Amino acid sequence: MTIQTTNRVLMVRPTCFAFNEQTAANNVFQQRAEGEDVTRQALAESDAYIHLLRSHGVQVLAVDDTPDPPTPDAVFPNNTFSTHRADDGTRTLVLYPMFAPNRRRERDKLMPLLMTMEFDRVVDLTHWEEKGEYLEGTGSLILDRQHRHAFACRSPRTSERVLHEWAEAMHYDYTLFDSVDAGGTPIYHTNVMMHVGSRLAVVCMESVADGGQRQTLADTLRRLGKVLLPITLRQVSAFVGNMLEVHASDGSPLLVMSSTALEALTSSQRSQIVQSLTILAPRITTIEQIGGGSARCMLAELF
Repeated sequence: MTIQTTNRVLMVRPTCFAFNEQTAANNVFQQRAEGEDVTRQALAESDAYIHLLRSHGVQVLAVDDTPDPPTPDAVFPNNTFSTHRADDGTRTLVLYPMFAPNRRRERDKLMPLLMTMEFDRVVDLTHWEEKGEYLEGTGSLILDRQHRHAFACRSPRTSERVLHEWAEAMHYDYTLFDSVDAGGTPIYHTNVMMHVGSRLAVVCMESVADGGQRQTLADTLRRLGKVLLPITLRQVSAFVGNMLEVHASDGSPLLVMSSTALEALTSSQRSQIVQSLTILAPRITTIEQIGGGSARCMLAELF
């Protein structure tokens, strides 16, 4: 059976990190701030995060961003591409259509490196940008790789038409639903309100207003063998949904989340997690507040 987690991730060290005007229209987590101190602090947080992962046996391919052209969100590489390994060893690279034009430059910068990784197949969905429809990688898609099932919430950055093409190409089933924040605004990325690991599914059910969709989501997760850990909308605002399970070199499972998310967990939730997973929680406050993304967004899995 296809494995759910990887021991190898790609991270981008930011050189021009800043508030992104082009993404702020539908990312309510972003807070405006500017200056060299912001970029310097973001780089320090990224480097400490890289060190934390490596010290726990996770292989990190750290890539330096370049200042020209400027890519203020380059620290979040999981949106522009994803990698997949089939049971027969075949490796696939997927390229995703991005909502913000300046985020498409991130993909362009990474392409020379990705092309050296010798994928057997490339699924290129970027043509949807011309039609104004998007699917932003593992921000839009929460993947149960073991059972080939994807979860996605509709938003300006997650198009059902693109999702359907992705699922056909990747031979996945999917569950599509609507998810909103406390103010009724569609949640821009599914990985803000949901995480699926080998056994644990962290999900904000209260963000799914439609009762039928909520029941379908819960039933599907249980059918796939997941143990549900519900979180609240308040916890979503503290990036509790933005997690990723990886594994160390010895195979031991690790759950990565930010220190902000860890501090927002209840003692009961934390106890449920540590029964089977070791928590790694980097402090990335500057990146979270200004970039509007958290620990999972900074990790592009390499399979």
